Amino acid sequence: MFIPVDSRALDAGLTVRAYISMCLGDPWEGDVPVTQVVSAGKRLLDLGCTELSLGDTIGVGTPGHVTALLEAFAGAGVGPDRLAVHFHDTYGQALANTFAALQGGVSVIDASAGGIGGCPFAESATGNLATEDLVWMLHGLGIETGVSLPALVSASAWIAEWLWSTQCIPRRPGTRPES
Repeated sequence: MFIPVDSRALDAGLTVRAYISMCLGDPWEGDVPVTQVVSAGKRLLDLGCTELSLGDTIGVGTPGHVTALLEAFAGAGVGPDRLAVHFHDTYGQALANTFAALQGGVSVIDASAGGIGGCPFAESATGNLATEDLVWMLHGLGIETGVSLPALVSASAWIAEWLWSTQCIPRRPGTRPES
């Protein structure tokens, strides 16, 4: 199913970013073999994808697992310039996993305002890597982002309040008093 979509996009002059979700753990099968992720990722890149995003969509990965995955891709001839990462924060590891990916040379990182998001396939999975946490860490590492952290925090608070007020997302217990 992917091949016709990819072909049409490439024929139209577009770049294609492919995602492999749950590459650090699967709610049904548990641990996902690194070799399986690399094999699937290489196939997508060989089909013409410009970039491959590695997703920990249920938030069970660890920095060691991220490092092993990046090393396996390097061993298969795929450098960090072709990779992106997408981490969820179920066990509080999203920022640590991002740091491991940065150390491995990956510079494309998905994040969301206020960490909003989740995974409908894993009941206990929490939100995405919060953009504010990412920017704070990058600034602390001396990496210039061009992002105003106070403006980002303000925008994230506004987005969360709007989503709560429209009941698009439920309030998490203990985050804000009920109105």
